[in-house]
Amino acid sequence: MAGSTLRDVARRAGVSIRTVSNVVNGSVPVSEELRTRVQAALDELDYRPNLVARNLRRGRSGMIALVVPELDVPYFAELAREVITAARAHGYVVMLDQTDGDGERERELLGRESRATMFDGLLLSPLTISAEELRSRTNRVPVVLLGEHIFNGSFHHVAIDNVAAAREATEHLLGLGRRRVAAIGDQPYSTGETAQLRTIGYRQALERAGHAVDEELIVPTQRFHRHLGAQAMEHLLALPEPPDAVFCYNDLLAIGAMRAAARAGVRVPDDIAVVGVDGIQEGQYSSPSLTTVAPDKAEIARTAVGTLLGVIDGSAPPPTETKAPHRLLVRESTVGVGGAGP
Repeated sequence: MAGSTLRDVARRAGVSIRTVSNVVNGSVPVSEELRTRVQAALDELDYRPNLVARNLRRGRSGMIALVVPELDVPYFAELAREVITAARAHGYVVMLDQTDGDGERERELLGRESRATMFDGLLLSPLTISAEELRSRTNRVPVVLLGEHIFNGSFHHVAIDNVAAAREATEHLLGLGRRRVAAIGDQPYSTGETAQLRTIGYRQALERAGHAVDEELIVPTQRFHRHLGAQAMEHLLALPEPPDAVFCYNDLLAIGAMRAAARAGVRVPDDIAVVGVDGIQEGQYSSPSLTTVAPDKAEIARTAVGTLLGVIDGSAPPPTETKAPHRLLVRESTVGVGGAGP
């Protein structure tokens, strides 16, 4: 019903106006029963808050920024969609920017004073900037960090458990009877923390299964891009004793690796099984479809947005490291057509 007010919603739901306001603004926790009742009334009356007026009263812009390394990487594009959805539920608009993984760009974005008035808060997935640089920045806009750059609890940070994810992917390959499992994507330099964590998980799985780690089978890549996965697979297939399985540190590397295998006449998964990480939609429709460790991107977005809004309004707890859930999606690249999953 166009023009419905909080009073109308409260009357329909049989609750106080304050309770409706708490549900709409997310400012005070309410019971699930009350939230469900109020949300039903909001939907029935098609209530639309006056966001401009509300933000003006609060002295806020009603906008948050999401800054990621590369928007054309499908994982970040899919995450951005979830962030936009989560922010919209709280009446916020999201502006997107990218750093190209460049340290100077990250510092410039964080240091720009105009952001303190343009945006109420910032969700940042950094690759190079240090905790000390974040603490000493002149721009005091509230920040929540995404991704796997390590900050040791000094800031609100939402990520998956990369060690566990890599370990589970490698254990899946070993559980299929594969014995020579390679890894594509290690990054043994200061900005490669995500890759380093995944290498730890890969090593743990091999060691727990009683397999020696063959350093020759760990192939580094500068970035997590398709063509680099293809190059790494070509290198592995040229070894005197090629691997019979490959854990790739993201889905794009895995898709590139599978393409290189196909060009070489190597069958996936018959000759070599392949696993990725990220759970991007492209992997579901590749041929063969890609087994992957899929982070819960919707939960990452909801947690990050909710935490950022808490920092903005002062209700957030001290900085926390939040681990978002992930799950292994078993598909054709490891078990073949007959055993493929979703």
